[in-house]
Amino acid sequence: MSELSRAVMERTFRQWKTQCLNKLDQSKKGSVDQHIEHVVSLLNSCEQYFTTSSCSGRVVLLDGVSGLAKAGRDAVLKFEPFVLHVQCRRLEDAQLVHSAAINSGFRNSGLTVGKSGKIITAVRSTHGLEVPLSHDGKLLVAPEYLHFLTQIANQKMEENLRRIHRFYQNLQSALTTEKLQTLQLPDPPSSQGCSQSPPDRLETEKDEENKASVYKRRRRRERHQADCCHGDESSGVQELDDCLDLLT
Repeated sequence: MSELSRAVMERTFRQWKTQCLNKLDQSKKGSVDQHIEHVVSLLNSCEQYFTTSSCSGRVVLLDGVSGLAKAGRDAVLKFEPFVLHVQCRRLEDAQLVHSAAINSGFRNSGLTVGKSGKIITAVRSTHGLEVPLSHDGKLLVAPEYLHFLTQIANQKMEENLRRIHRFYQNLQSALTTEKLQTLQLPDPPSSQGCSQSPPDRLETEKDEENKASVYKRRRRRERHQADCCHGDESSGVQELDDCLDLLT
């Protein structure tokens, strides 16, 4: 991708983000759920992300068994886990959020790329619950079972909140690591201050070794000469000749 194309895409992304964050919240509540305010704020504070929709999770149940029995249509007990849609500037940014979501337990998360170039990461889970309770105004379950289902739904909500907390921590860690990787490493120290380059030092060490070798040979010759010239007088003329040969 050319620099011009990348610049156009980033400018378009900033326009999308500004428009989205300036719009009124279209949900019935009209605001972000309290349990995920910190997650939404973290993502929207990053220039490469903004959230388009979210729900912290909910349990839907008509109040009381008598209300279920009088319902004119089918009643359902439903638990809906956390869901979050994040628009991302680049595919690499989307993959970061997706990886954090998967590692936090949101196994149903995924990525989509639209024709206009919009990249969306959807954070979703698979631990939902949906149980029919009545049909045509007739209750299908006993009150004890309804109580049991309510306990199960509440347990799922607790697990849902724990996953949201893990997702926030994983997201923070991933974003911090990404920032550190973008920092430039300092240049290695220059070797100009060294008084002698490595090849010069090697040659110097070789010269010193050669000098030491010559000195050792000279010392061995002098000891050999001393042994020949100051030995036993009965050694004869042959040893004296050998000494003369060594002196020459």
